[in-house]
Amino acid sequence: MTNAQIGLMTTAPIIILFAGALRVMGVLSTVATVSAVMLSAVIAVFLFVTQ
Repeated sequence: MTNAQIGLMTTAPIIILFAGALRVMGVLSTVATVSAVMLSAVIAVFLFVTQ
């Protein structure tokens, strides 16, 4: 496992948790939160596989 893959495994959950926290605080709408989580997951998986 490369350093880039470890970084992706670390940052993707942080981004998802941050989006969830912003949703709880009322900063993001539900659609924006779902979009952020889904795009983060898709990008992380794509980059993890191509590394």
